[in-house]
Amino acid sequence: MERIQVMVCAGTGCTIGNSGELIELFKEEIHSIGLQDEVSVLKTGCLGLCGFGPNICIYPDNIIYKSVKPEDVKEIVMEHFYKGRPVTRLMLNESDEVSKEILDINHTKFYEKQKRIALHNCGVIDPENVEEYIGKDGYAALGKALTEMSPQEVVDEIKASGLRGRGGGGFPTGVKWQAALNQPGDEKYVICNADEGDPGAFMDRSILEGNPHSILEAMAIAGYAIGAHHGYIYIRAEYPIAVERLETAISQAKELGLLGDNIFGTGFDFDLEIRLGAGAFVCGEETALIQSIQGERGMPIPKPPFPAERGVWGKPTIINNVETYANLTQIILNGADWFKSIGTETSPGTKVFALGGKITNTGLVEVPMGTTLREIIYEIGGGCPNRKEFKAVQTGGPSGGCLTEEQLDTPIGFDELIKLGSMMGSGGMIVLDEDNCMVDVARFYMDFIVDESCGKCTPCRVGTKRLLEILEKICNGEGTLDLLDELETLSHTIKDTALCGLGQSAPNPVLSTLEHFKDEYIAHVVDKKCPAGICKALLEYKVNPEKCRKCGLCARQCPVSAISGAVGKETYHIDMEKCIKCGNCIKACHFEAIERK
Repeated sequence: MERIQVMVCAGTGCTIGNSGELIELFKEEIHSIGLQDEVSVLKTGCLGLCGFGPNICIYPDNIIYKSVKPEDVKEIVMEHFYKGRPVTRLMLNESDEVSKEILDINHTKFYEKQKRIALHNCGVIDPENVEEYIGKDGYAALGKALTEMSPQEVVDEIKASGLRGRGGGGFPTGVKWQAALNQPGDEKYVICNADEGDPGAFMDRSILEGNPHSILEAMAIAGYAIGAHHGYIYIRAEYPIAVERLETAISQAKELGLLGDNIFGTGFDFDLEIRLGAGAFVCGEETALIQSIQGERGMPIPKPPFPAERGVWGKPTIINNVETYANLTQIILNGADWFKSIGTETSPGTKVFALGGKITNTGLVEVPMGTTLREIIYEIGGGCPNRKEFKAVQTGGPSGGCLTEEQLDTPIGFDELIKLGSMMGSGGMIVLDEDNCMVDVARFYMDFIVDESCGKCTPCRVGTKRLLEILEKICNGEGTLDLLDELETLSHTIKDTALCGLGQSAPNPVLSTLEHFKDEYIAHVVDKKCPAGICKALLEYKVNPEKCRKCGLCARQCPVSAISGAVGKETYHIDMEKCIKCGNCIKACHFEAIERK
């Protein structure tokens, strides 16, 4: 048994940062000083600190080294592995001051309030080694379900746990399974929705990259519970690492008899296949996903009937997203009461969030339901960088809404966020600071929705396009107060009449920004000003004569010769008729003489 394990993050973010090269360098350096029998180097899943990658975790010390470069490898090996002195300069430091303190990662602000259930093996095992998964109780839940529980008992356990779908809707998982179990016939299907399309969301991808066997095991349990013998994992082709590890996991499980015929000798057969999606956001909607699996264009169809009654190939089908499945094995092993003891009464368990935007600790976090937004943003996330003021947080992706400073003490839960005009969604959480224009934020999300609308229903196809046109007029200085009224009225109309969840929730970013940041909209349409200085059409550049040193640096950087003056003699002036508002002059001026208003 090795005395040290070096776990190198091999998630997408760290892989792009050449973590694969680090693995080879560590092995070479360890071998060169004869420590190959004492130190092992393995790839693992996401460690959470995505903004600081590539990251490595050292066990049993529980120390994380962040932003590791190839030139750091020799120092880590010699100082830490050979001499026993951790390299403090590479460790996670949550203070503005240089700290010599060596912290177990579980006692850092980033980790101490987290509780990993869905992410329980990410960063701990090699995701491409089924033996490591089995060593962490892997497939024990499937064995328990098949040998100790009836299908109804499995469904009852999931219902008793209160597990709600983590894909955005928050529908009780056990209720969905019960509906499928009650359907007659022995041809049923299980689907994993891995079509993670929200901008800035990477929760499901990280689970699949770091712990793929947990999804296979959970889907087999779901198949047993409802009487299905075949499953599909619907995943977007833009996730090549996740796809590759799923393929490896399926192959390994079949070799060991954990998938396929007569699993554990119980007579239960279950097999899986992967279906690649083209990245359409609308295919996250379950009926559109089913259409895509069947080889048709991914477009929603009216409900009822629901998939549990008539799904893929017209047969009873249950669809759950990756994170929902990732909770299942732990519920079967530890019991419904254990799961319900975490979180809140109406939202048991934990939730994984992809924390991004204007935040110090960009990354993946998993916290118990009931944790407040303030705890996530300021304690786990470290607040806004560069001492900027927090402005809003967008939860739920394009379908969610923006919440303000006054709402940060809200405990996170499905129902609580909906009451505030936002939603949990799949778990995207984008932090915005004082430099963000909320009108422009609404325009960004509406531009995404227009691009991703399948076009089947008029409210979504035409209505969202009209919303985008109004927002663009406002950002371009062509807005009026009448347009603001039209923007709000049209948003409510789309919510009430669109066919599917995508269209019904599409206006949420508009409505929430109108409610909480009406003053910014007024400034755009009445004063023709963008308070955040983002909307180019409303910007004006001026040279402050008291600060101008007449050096001419700004003029030399202007690509359209919009700045005139004489070096050492004349204060410079910006011709706004020529100015293209590129901002080069502000970057060039060392004296803060150019003001943007």
